[in-house]
Amino acid sequence: MPGKIMVIGSSNTDMVIKAQKLPSPGETILGGEFHLFPGGKGANQAVAAARLGGEVFFVARTGNDVFGKQAIEQFTKEGIHTRYIHTDPDHPSGVALIMVDEAGENIIAVAPGANAQLKQEDIDEAMREMETVDIVLLQLEIPLSTVHYAIKKLGELGKKVVLNPAPAQALPEELFKHLYLITPNETEAEILTGIRVTEEETAAKAATALREKGVKQVVITLGPRGAFVLTDSCNKLIAAPKVQAIDTTAAGDIFNGALVVAIAQGQSLEDAVNFACRAAAISVTRLGAQASAPYLQELKQV
Repeated sequence: MPGKIMVIGSSNTDMVIKAQKLPSPGETILGGEFHLFPGGKGANQAVAAARLGGEVFFVARTGNDVFGKQAIEQFTKEGIHTRYIHTDPDHPSGVALIMVDEAGENIIAVAPGANAQLKQEDIDEAMREMETVDIVLLQLEIPLSTVHYAIKKLGELGKKVVLNPAPAQALPEELFKHLYLITPNETEAEILTGIRVTEEETAAKAATALREKGVKQVVITLGPRGAFVLTDSCNKLIAAPKVQAIDTTAAGDIFNGALVVAIAQGQSLEDAVNFACRAAAISVTRLGAQASAPYLQELKQV
């Protein structure tokens, strides 16, 4: 049975230039290739979850423009339920400008547009649906006040709430106790705990600090090394498959989308992280955000 998942978050259009190297401040880089991709952390995670077998509901805001209309059309093609995606008449759809070098590293700037208008009323409208889902996934490309409101309401319902705390920022201490799982990367874990994460030992320390804040379970993603898992019964690094990366833009989003699918289907967190690592490994071998999300049958080959 597919798990029933709700993703609350952002939808962007990604304008990507793939060049030999990333520019320094004040430097202009000539050459490269331009691509236009659907993106946004929330949308990337929703598409990843849908492609990997989840039944996905997406709560978001887009603009009343060509980017917003194309996004909703694409979500429908992916089989995502779009009834809680609102078209904002006063703000444009979110846009991200991305540069990727030949090693797959990237720099990103985001103009949030309608994403910044996702409000508590949008959460309230979807609340009846939330009562029926297995798990809810959020990120931080929408207003923090909306994230906090949704997490508190869902915590009161006893729902499994997963927060991917990206882009990195400090969070209200009261929020942590409502979380079933938090999934920072190294940078985000350092901002949340003050502990610089460089390898397994420091990842363990940061994960312990997050549990002390009240989070039930912690997964710290470590890029090509995999992810560190800390629960009552698991304290270990789960390795990622070794691949040749060409674009790491949405690897964390693919990881999180895959993770909630596996959890919603009843897998242990350790098995779910292994599943998510394999999905993310495939994604970095492809250019683009949502375009890089693998389908379930592809994971059987990794």
